[in-house]
This record gives sequence, structure tokens and C-alpha cells, in this order.
Amino acid sequence: MTKIAVLGAGSWGTALANTAAENGHDVRLWTHNPGQVEEINQQHTNLKYLPDATLADTLVATNDMVRAIEDVEIVLSVVPTKAVREVAQKLATALKEQAHTVILAHATKGLEQGTYKRISEMIAEEVPEAYRSALVVISGPSHAEDVIKHDLTAVSIGSSNESAAQLLQRVLSNDTFRAYTNHDLLGSELFAALKNIVAIASGALIGLGYGVNAQAALLTRSLVEMRALGSAMGAKTETLYELAGIGDLIVTGMSPNSRNYRAGFGLGQGKSLQQVTAEMGMVIEGVNTTKAVYDFSKIYHVDMPITDAVYQVLYKNEPLREVIADLMARPLKSED
Repeated sequence: MTKIAVLGAGSWGTALANTAAENGHDVRLWTHNPGQVEEINQQHTNLKYLPDATLADTLVATNDMVRAIEDVEIVLSVVPTKAVREVAQKLATALKEQAHTVILAHATKGLEQGTYKRISEMIAEEVPEAYRSALVVISGPSHAEDVIKHDLTAVSIGSSNESAAQLLQRVLSNDTFRAYTNHDLLGSELFAALKNIVAIASGALIGLGYGVNAQAALLTRSLVEMRALGSAMGAKTETLYELAGIGDLIVTGMSPNSRNYRAGFGLGQGKSLQQVTAEMGMVIEGVNTTKAVYDFSKIYHVDMPITDAVYQVLYKNEPLREVIADLMARPLKSED
């Protein structure tokens, strides 16, 4: 039995915590919300995020960070990008108080607004190296709504520390949830963020009334952009064609369970970004990521027309159909 703390009781944090608890591990799920703590511990539900799920009765929730991480081997952060630094600071204080070193993992897919830093870079800046033996990321095609129902799922666990990745792999894997490891932390994080942009575009196409031809073309050509930027930034190309890359791209770019897809769908139906954001009531990571990657494309001199198109819609209020028309009217070229 491994002791693990999961920080963040949204849909994905809850699903991962529940998976580990069902596997027989000692799991503490931290949330800042006392009402959520009471619901999870007493009712074994998290109705706001996973309304149809019954959670393992061995899963323990707490809003006390010190209690959450006491004697654990792994801390898994699953909070929105905008909350990563604040939660990491609380974690660092708690780790210092206990003089405790842990494997520090995360399952957040985004880039920091303003600095454009990856999640592991943010965490590394806030949690001193003395308190973390490894940095690990969980990525891949995995909607919480399906994981909690025990749908067959495969994910990728990326880290330069193979033994740390393998421990988390063992903690999470079971008959319906299979984890693989890889050594490309940078690529796993970068591609996980990039696919959120594509998901917005994909949802927008369907919202406008286009079909699977358009959707397949979008996803395929997006791989070209992802490969080009990933190569320029130092990611391993093979990661793009594995679970952390194309696997995550497919599930996020084609499933209504994806909040980025749903946001794009709303835009395609004529709603404003403000309307979509208000109606969803959840963080749409792809919006901030679009700005970051648009700027990356200029810094690294990478041609990313799809990203540019999404940027024009989100940040310049350009009409969707006009942006699509401009994409289709670009000079003809080879696929290479």
C-alpha cells in the first residue's frame, strides 16, 4: 500500500484519487472547500463535478494540507493552472513543517498566463528541491467522467526519474486503467497544453455545422503544428505520436466531455467567449494557452495557422466563418 495525497477535488483529481483508493492505497484528497470535504467523507459523492459517481468509502478528504501530506510518498497536484502556484506554496510550507520529501506529480494541462511556463516549471519554482525527489506528469486521453465509470483508459506518466514514474504507474494501474511511462516531461506537458487549442477549434467546427471531414482535417493538420513547435522547444517527436500527444488530441478534440471542445461548440453556435465562460462555470485552459502558443510561434519562428486562427477568434473577435475562409484560401502547398 502506497500513501498518496491528491490536491484538488475537481472531476479529474477526484477520479484519480478514487482510482488509487479502489486499488487499495491510502489516499487523502485535499480541497479548500469544507463542504466538499464533508460530502466526500459522509456521502461518498462529489455531485458538483461527478454527479453520477459513488466514490470509494476508503477515500478520505480533508482541507488540512498538513494532514493531507503526512507520511505520504507521492503528492499529486490536480488543480487548474491559475491555482498551481498558490497550492504549491501551501504544499511547500507543509513539507517544510514536516521536513518531508515526496515524489511531486501533477495532472494539469496548461501554461501559466503571462510567463507561459509549464506546470512542472511553476511547481519547481515554488517547492524547494529539498522537498521533492522527482517531478512527474500524468497525461493522455482520459476524461474523468469515463474513468470514474471504469471505462477502459490508458495514460502516460512522464518523468526523467524512471523509478518515480513506475511507482505512480503501479499505484494507478488496474483492470480498466492502464498507465505507461515515458521520459519526456517537457513534451508530455507541452502537447497536453497544445491540444486544448485544437479542441476549441474542433468544437467550433461542429458548432458551425461542419462534419467529420472538417474535424479529421483539423486534427491531422494540427499535428503538424504541434510537431513543429515541439521540435523547436526541445520535445521528443515520438511523444507526439503516443498517448500524451495524439491520444490526448483525439479524445479532447472529439469529445463533448472536453470543456475546451464545449467552449468551441458554443462559439460555433454564435455565443461570445464571455457567454461560454459564464455558462460553463469552469476553467477553459485552452483560452490562455492559445495566447501563450501564439506568442511562442513568433518567438520560435514556427508557422501555426490553426493556432493563429483560434487566436484571432478569441482575442481579436474575428468572425469564425471569415477565419475559416482565410485558412482555406491560403496558398496551396505540399503536405511535407
